[in-house]
Amino acid sequence: MSIAFIDLQAQRRRLGGKIEAAMMAAVESGAYVMGPPVREFETALAAFGGAKHALGCANGTEALALPLMAWGLRPGDAVFVPSFTFCATAEVVPWLGATPVFIDIDPRTYNIDPGHLEAAIEATIAEGRLRPRVVIAVDLFGQPADYPAIKAICDRHGLKLIADSAQGFGCTIDGDHPLKWADVTTTSFFPAKPLGCYGDGGAVLTDDDDLAQEIDSYRVHGKAVAKDLVGRTFEHDTKYLNMRVGMNSRLDTVQAAVLIEKLKVFPQEIEWRTRIAARYNELLAPHVAAVPYLPAGNVSNWAQYTIEHPDRDGLAAHLRDQGVPSAVYYPIPLHLQPAYDMHPRGPQGLPVTEARMKVVISLPMHADLDEATQDRIVDAVASYKG
Repeated sequence: MSIAFIDLQAQRRRLGGKIEAAMMAAVESGAYVMGPPVREFETALAAFGGAKHALGCANGTEALALPLMAWGLRPGDAVFVPSFTFCATAEVVPWLGATPVFIDIDPRTYNIDPGHLEAAIEATIAEGRLRPRVVIAVDLFGQPADYPAIKAICDRHGLKLIADSAQGFGCTIDGDHPLKWADVTTTSFFPAKPLGCYGDGGAVLTDDDDLAQEIDSYRVHGKAVAKDLVGRTFEHDTKYLNMRVGMNSRLDTVQAAVLIEKLKVFPQEIEWRTRIAARYNELLAPHVAAVPYLPAGNVSNWAQYTIEHPDRDGLAAHLRDQGVPSAVYYPIPLHLQPAYDMHPRGPQGLPVTEARMKVVISLPMHADLDEATQDRIVDAVASYKG
């Protein structure tokens, strides 16, 4: 029997037709874009994430772009991002003419290194060519970044902070979501995410009332929102009164219907993923260079289960021969990619990123991974003698 890297159908079967029923109800409603289920999901998502506001959008990439647009990012602005992440984290910065500055990672968590971040901010200020404006921290593989340390750095330098939780939504530090420290949290509902829909989608969470209005405007073509109508009379649909140059980034009703059902079971699924990861750690520790490290008090959603192996590519080939899928995140970090290698990087380069890119490999992980299948995966890893 083949092993799934992420078994979406197991979850679908477990939910027993609830998702299909929700999808059909959305289809039969005729309100296919931003229909009532979108508002219902946004309310539930905000409650789960400890936020005053949650705003759905078309995907996780545009979720990152929306707050940058609202903050008026422009040429000459610097946005500090890890290089060891998916390209979307940095991609949105040049969209607005700003410049990404690439930062190294902590060797154990793979998340942005606060010490290197502060050194890069100070170096950027000293150089005087760019204006530091924003830090985007990524919750890589599901684990929260070191938000208390990053927030302190942002406060010292007057920077905005985005928690890019495209992979890590649901992660916490001592019970608190990243929004406790960040100005906004963004996430993705790509199907492979722990909280994923059946197409594409994303969201922005914030406690800032004014920012929430601005993002609501930008996601719908710069439409007028409540604050724009103070002292103004407009009797028509506000999407026809354009106060800003926005974009079309709306969450489909069918996807919101799917997500409503998935969010109901998401807390329990994080518990299941945590149990599976702990078992992986125990069984694999003798056979690999490193299993995932989780600081005390942190909860990961375990979007990926990532180990280190000195012969990563040999192990991947061996696993493939054994019928075990694997994935490498990320074989080429952003600062070495042709689209981004002209952008600045922090002082002394990114040696940890460049070391880890050669040894990391991710194994099958999902909430429905049973112990028998997990044992097959572990045995396949342990049997590699290369």
